[in-house]
Amino acid sequence: MKRPKLAGVFLFVVCLLTYLMFVKRHYTDTKPNTSRLPPHRQPSSGRLGGEGPASTDGLNFQYGIMFDAGSTGTRIHIFKFQIENKATPKLAHETFRAIKPGLSAYVDDPQKCTAGIVELLEVAKSSVPSSIWSVTPVVLKATAGLRLLPGEKAKQLLDKVRLVFLESPFLSRDDSVSIMDGTDEGISAWITVNFLTGDLHSADSPTVGILDLGGGSTQITFSPQDEKTIQTSPIDYIRSFQMFNNTHTVYTHSYLGLGLMSARLSILGGVDALPLGGSTELVSPCLAPEYSGSWEHADIIYTVKGQKAGDPVYEACLTRVEKVLYRKVVKAAEAADMDFYAFSYYHDRAVDLGVIGTSPDPPGPEEKTGGTIRVSDYVDAAKRVCSGLSVSRLQSPFLCLDLVYISVLLQDLGFPPHKQFKLARTIHQVETSWALGATFHYIESLKRH
Repeated sequence: MKRPKLAGVFLFVVCLLTYLMFVKRHYTDTKPNTSRLPPHRQPSSGRLGGEGPASTDGLNFQYGIMFDAGSTGTRIHIFKFQIENKATPKLAHETFRAIKPGLSAYVDDPQKCTAGIVELLEVAKSSVPSSIWSVTPVVLKATAGLRLLPGEKAKQLLDKVRLVFLESPFLSRDDSVSIMDGTDEGISAWITVNFLTGDLHSADSPTVGILDLGGGSTQITFSPQDEKTIQTSPIDYIRSFQMFNNTHTVYTHSYLGLGLMSARLSILGGVDALPLGGSTELVSPCLAPEYSGSWEHADIIYTVKGQKAGDPVYEACLTRVEKVLYRKVVKAAEAADMDFYAFSYYHDRAVDLGVIGTSPDPPGPEEKTGGTIRVSDYVDAAKRVCSGLSVSRLQSPFLCLDLVYISVLLQDLGFPPHKQFKLARTIHQVETSWALGATFHYIESLKRH
């Protein structure tokens, strides 16, 4: 009797163990993995940056917040990237807002600059899921407006922004707030445009050049196809960098002080740092005779007047502009033969002329596709506007000056009158500025830390 009884007990124990193992396995498979590392501690695998992306519906996303602190205003770009293994990231969405004036307007009262930054950070909070605020980098890069300020005054403004960022819920590091080098501005704009056109997704795709005319500086960047361009250009105009596992070599230069607003001041006869007791009255042949009005630049209000009628306005203005630009710009070999996108004030003045339509702000699905313009179109428009044939009370009194300046600048850069440019404020509803390219650069740097 003992042997059958022992066999029964043994069979019962085996059945019990089998049941318990089944229950344990089922529980493990269905239970959430509570021991999993939080997103920012996950090991890197095919991500855009060194911080972990958010996951939604099986897709991986990462956000980047870029403040563009320009000479005339501050703009925030909140980028949402879709990450797919080791492929080039895709831009899933951009949120854009802008405020005026620029940081440099608060040079004598730095504390006042923080209100606008806080306002834009609220936009970021409403755009980025709160669960990943702490791993979403926030960056501010200031451009020519602050590059033109005395070093200590610029530092005071940036220190105020840095404190606001540190108190925000986003990822802020020592290098999150800085003045952007003009060359980096040109390279980043080139990355933006070629990413949006799809030309960066393959090492074999031909790229386009960019022309950016800001308020304080202007940039030209393109990828030379002729070795002679690399050999004959000034050594600091040629830069190589890595992006998306490819090495790119570009011709790039930023001309500080030749942005449209800074150039306008020079053409009117003003100086950047107004001497104590200096006159704020400027008289220029580039304004209509008998014109009198006011113009604010870098927190100084000038009285501007046209010269008495004499030489034709276009010829007199052309002479003045050529004198301001004399030997300040290098002709870019090979640029005349390459495709270029032109934006910022190149685009805006074409809109003023009616060459292309306007785009909504912020950009939306109804945006215009931009258009094209030739150097000769700017020249012809300058002659027409300066002659007074198309002057209206709604037109800017500076349109003649701006068009003459643009037409001379482009020719000094090496572009012949027949050269045609593509004009675009946005491509695929994303602003054609340096912001997207700089965000890529910054997130790539997170991988190296």
